[in-house]
Amino acid sequence: MAPERAAAVTPWPEVLGHLRDLLVAYALVLPVGWHQEREERSAGLRTFPLVAVASCGFVLVAIAVLGLRSSGQARILEGLITGIGFIGGGAILKGGNQVRGTATAASLWTTGVVGGAVGYGLYDIAAILALVNFLTLRVLGPLKQEGPPSPPPAGRRVGDTGDRV
Repeated sequence: MAPERAAAVTPWPEVLGHLRDLLVAYALVLPVGWHQEREERSAGLRTFPLVAVASCGFVLVAIAVLGLRSSGQARILEGLITGIGFIGGGAILKGGNQVRGTATAASLWTTGVVGGAVGYGLYDIAAILALVNFLTLRVLGPLKQEGPPSPPPAGRRVGDTGDRV
């Protein structure tokens, strides 16, 4: 016996609306993905748009199956938050005393929210988050690199090469 479907046939205007939402989610995060790719980060031009489109898709499916006012919407959002956090965790690398990739992980999380907001039709929130995400990486990233020099490791002085006589 075949499983029941949410709808036998989806009307074309609704299909076009879904396509529009998926394309908007994709386009909004493309600048962030492009920037991260250019900076040679662990996630870039493919990952960011895919996270946004997947988040938007999960929300669109949840609305179609559960309805907009269902308590199941909260579970969908919880799953998205957890899943994207897992993907972001993969972008964080630790080597010695350095941890890298936290901005990429946070940016991936924000990208998921952008896709989810588009899925719910909250285009203003999606656009603002996408802009803040991009500007934070683009403007604040170079400022971080130009900041004060890191202190020498414990037990060493500036200019100490570590050679012992």
